[in-house]
Amino acid sequence: MPRNLSELSGRKGVVDNLFARMGEAALPDGTPSLKELERLAGEFLMGKANTYGTATFYDFMKPENKGKKVYLCNGTACLCAGRQEAVAAELKNHFNENEIGHMTCLGRCHENGAFNFKGKNYSAKSEQEIAQILTDKEGEHNRDQYSVRALGRPVLTAEFEGFDDHYAVLRDALNKESSEILEEIKKSQLRGRGGAGFPMGFKLESCRNAAGDAKFIICNADEGDPGAYSDRYLLEQRPHSVLFGMLMAGYATHANWGIVYIRAEYPEAVDIVQEAIDELRVHDLLGENILGSGFDFDLKIIRAQGSYICGEETALINSIEGQRPEVRTRPPYPAQQGLFNKPTIVSNVETLAALHYILKNGGETYRALGTEKSSGTKLVCLDSFFKNPGLCEVEMGTALSVVVNDLGGGFGSPVKAMHIGGPLGGMVPVEKIDDLSVDFESFSQEGFLLGHASIVCIPKEFPMIDYLEHLFDFAAYESCGKCFPCRLGTTRAHELLQKANTVGSDFKIDRELFDDLLHTLEAGSLCAHGGGIPLPVKNALEYFAGDLKIYFEQTN
Repeated sequence: MPRNLSELSGRKGVVDNLFARMGEAALPDGTPSLKELERLAGEFLMGKANTYGTATFYDFMKPENKGKKVYLCNGTACLCAGRQEAVAAELKNHFNENEIGHMTCLGRCHENGAFNFKGKNYSAKSEQEIAQILTDKEGEHNRDQYSVRALGRPVLTAEFEGFDDHYAVLRDALNKESSEILEEIKKSQLRGRGGAGFPMGFKLESCRNAAGDAKFIICNADEGDPGAYSDRYLLEQRPHSVLFGMLMAGYATHANWGIVYIRAEYPEAVDIVQEAIDELRVHDLLGENILGSGFDFDLKIIRAQGSYICGEETALINSIEGQRPEVRTRPPYPAQQGLFNKPTIVSNVETLAALHYILKNGGETYRALGTEKSSGTKLVCLDSFFKNPGLCEVEMGTALSVVVNDLGGGFGSPVKAMHIGGPLGGMVPVEKIDDLSVDFESFSQEGFLLGHASIVCIPKEFPMIDYLEHLFDFAAYESCGKCFPCRLGTTRAHELLQKANTVGSDFKIDRELFDDLLHTLEAGSLCAHGGGIPLPVKNALEYFAGDLKIYFEQTN
């Protein structure tokens, strides 16, 4: 994106934000009016094409969203559970078809039947329950219950000790030099939990050393991986762990602003985090000269508007600037040139939440948890196919079989594979469970990807061709469209799978052509969206060749 657009968007700073204003303009009807988009373009010195192009990209601002009253989850966990068709049919008894939209994903993967109504998320098990929800004025049916278990010493799931005790660690930290805080984080060898596993200390140090009159810390709370709800847990149940992490990241890098970018599919999280920010303000832990330390830092929530690609850090930055969330080429990296062209840290919820334990107990203590190359703990999400669905916290290096059989209680019905780590994660056949442990290296060595460590189970009777078709449908829909390999490749792959999977079709996919398409996606895409989607497909072609061979034509 041209640098001047970033500068124009940043003229009013963080508080008066173009993207947030566009979202507010969309609230009455589901999409901002052309007149309002034109007015905002003039106010922010943007072209009308810029604001229109932005609004038409996002699920909850595009013109097609006008008049929507209820949204059905179409994530893979709900798909595999097989409940959404019945939910959709019942919703059609209460709404016109054009009043029903879709969301991906609502984070109800542990119980399914998920839909959003009047800004709240629900899970329904029956027609009667759906009818009750639609007439419930008190929000009683909105309550979400799932188990949270920790194997060994809890870090992220530890009981909240109370506001004063929690922020006593902040008081101690602000009495130290910011360089000491950075060194403690580096000692921990904490790696990013968003999927890439990049060293957090190195990222913070790069931003700290970058020249800039302003710097930003962005919490990437746009966890869009179907099957994952660990970030939602932290935002709703441990918001102060996340906000503490942002404060400390700001102190270590000399940043003065933190932005919590929360996905629209987590509406309850927005309110809870805002309450936590207000509590910080009441206790004078935000603003200028916090606790007399000379550290200035403030926080703002920006609500996303429905786009999976915003989980990619540069697309997220573009989004906050009010632009289409297209991926940026790198270098420069965000730590040197990010939001409004200023040095920026983009880090996911789970990574930031770990900083409280590290600074309270010491980096070496955290480093002692886990494995040599994957330190600390990891949150793992179990879907509804487990006998004990819910959230687990385990040390890195814990055997996957322990997670599946001991913490998860095994499967409640026959399962043939687990898609672990979101759409770009590894497709693990159940026969490989005993070969894996929950850490980056183990998954990589076996040809998989740990990613976010969410687990979506694929039932034994679910056709793998249906799953792959759905996967590429998702990938094509959510592509930002900037690079040809991803924009065209995901669409062509979906078309091929759909054609081969059509009842009565005698079409077979040329395997050599398909492999070439996967290679082009992998090697030529700008980001991990296009570059990562071939991995689970390759896993499926390797481990479920018998199920898929009838759809492919082998060439010599």
